[in-house]
Amino acid sequence: MVELKTPAELAIMREAGRVVATALAAVRSTAAVGVSLRELDEVAAGVLASEGAKSSFQHYHPHFAPTPFPAVICASVNDVIVHGIPSDYRLRDGDLVSIDFGACVDGFHGDSAISFPVGTPRPEDVTLIADTRAALNAGIAAAVPGGRLGDVSAAVGRIGRAAGYGIPQNFGGHGVGRAMHEDPSVPNEGRPGRGLPLRPGLTIAIEPMFMAGGRDRFVTDPDGWALRTADGSRAAHMEHTIAVTDDGPMILTTP
Repeated sequence: MVELKTPAELAIMREAGRVVATALAAVRSTAAVGVSLRELDEVAAGVLASEGAKSSFQHYHPHFAPTPFPAVICASVNDVIVHGIPSDYRLRDGDLVSIDFGACVDGFHGDSAISFPVGTPRPEDVTLIADTRAALNAGIAAAVPGGRLGDVSAAVGRIGRAAGYGIPQNFGGHGVGRAMHEDPSVPNEGRPGRGLPLRPGLTIAIEPMFMAGGRDRFVTDPDGWALRTADGSRAAHMEHTIAVTDDGPMILTTP
């Protein structure tokens, strides 16, 4: 069931989104050559503690995973698309890192993701990240009252396909609110003018995931969580939680 949020509930979600943005900024500023993924997780956990917020990710156990998620961030490096479990791996010069993070404040969630290079960036990674960000912005711009969910999905997919990227099927955006994952599903491809009507109060996470190799195939790591490109190419992931409003889309996961 799709639940439309009241202005008071949106205000709480905006606070959760502020915590998310604060944590992602702290992780981004800490990420450097030699820093471990586990250390980045500790930085995000520290923000949660200081803000009195709860993790949306830790102990989360969806149907596809064999075990609950053990950390507060997803840390995905190079060919890992999403859902990477933070480990003792230390970042290397030229790595492409995607960090996904969620926070819960007063029973409402915020969810966002960023991708960035560490050290000396590869030009092709810079382009991949920029295209993924452009797709996110296009999806957000399409989230207006009177539109359809397919308009959002089509806007995201159009940019990815035009650039020749692969798009992992059956993984994408989702509703956000009292649960981190709510209805509706927000695919990264779709047909404009189709799907759920966009009404004020609808809150969704839009999250393009692009694979540089151009193939849609991916594999799941033995841990049952991390999704990895089947051809070893690099991937990027961007995400914001947004609200559809009468004044246009409102990004909830900003500082």
